[in-house]
Amino acid sequence: MGLRLLVGLVWLISWLPFRAVSALGWLLGSLIAALPTSRRRIGRVNLRLCFPDMPEAERERLLRRHFVAIVQMLLEYGYCWFASPARLRRLMRIEGLEHLKALDGRQVILMMPHFTGLDLAGLRVSMETPVVSMYARQKDPWLDALFRAKRLRLGTGLVVSRQEGSRPMLRALRDGYRLYYLPDQDFGHRDSVFVPFFGVNAATITGMSRLASAARAVVLPCYPRREAGGYTLVIEPPLQGFPSSDPAADAARMNQVIETQVRRQLHQYFWLHKRFKSRPEGEADYYARR
Repeated sequence: MGLRLLVGLVWLISWLPFRAVSALGWLLGSLIAALPTSRRRIGRVNLRLCFPDMPEAERERLLRRHFVAIVQMLLEYGYCWFASPARLRRLMRIEGLEHLKALDGRQVILMMPHFTGLDLAGLRVSMETPVVSMYARQKDPWLDALFRAKRLRLGTGLVVSRQEGSRPMLRALRDGYRLYYLPDQDFGHRDSVFVPFFGVNAATITGMSRLASAARAVVLPCYPRREAGGYTLVIEPPLQGFPSSDPAADAARMNQVIETQVRRQLHQYFWLHKRFKSRPEGEADYYARR
């Protein structure tokens, strides 16, 4: 019953104008940022590691802005789940669509880092081209079915659970779907290499390099940029010479591209994830309480 009431609340919020949702997100996000939560501590650790030369007061302001952006994103799930296609087009315009259109008939991987607005961007780009994406299967069957249905509600996409592995994604790529791929979180040591991210060695999966090689796919970096009246999904030119024969070099290059995107909108990147949890042998846990 609680989950159904929550979905009803999301539906009600979906009727609000974007600026009203932004204001509500600012209020709630500012309040949550003041609470002594574990996520706030994780965010502080990440920002201190990535920006050691930034004054502490500035890092704190950045973290507060990030909490606001996260809450705004959560409130905007009403648009993802219930907004009409016409409204979605108004809420998320696309810059650089010509880079995708130029690859008609080719296998394409859209490299999407973890920015606020990524789900709205995925739904929006699926209105331009069939998209396959990966999702985390939910333990609650009703919730899992809801998430799948909402992701597929426009009839323009395909979802694959992480537990199914990479084969369904490769089949989808060969069937003409474009892969919407999020490659920038810490999934442990398996299939990962340690390469720099903002100067810190980070366990980075080599999956994008392997998928691009197996499917002979072109990689288009992209990211959503939240603005006053909506979002812009920025699609950048293809990565040239990618993948190479060196998965570690590819992972390092991918992180460099993501760094550049993050620096354009620092508060909109996911700083509350334990990005540096996995460590090379002998290194201490950055997130351990001391």
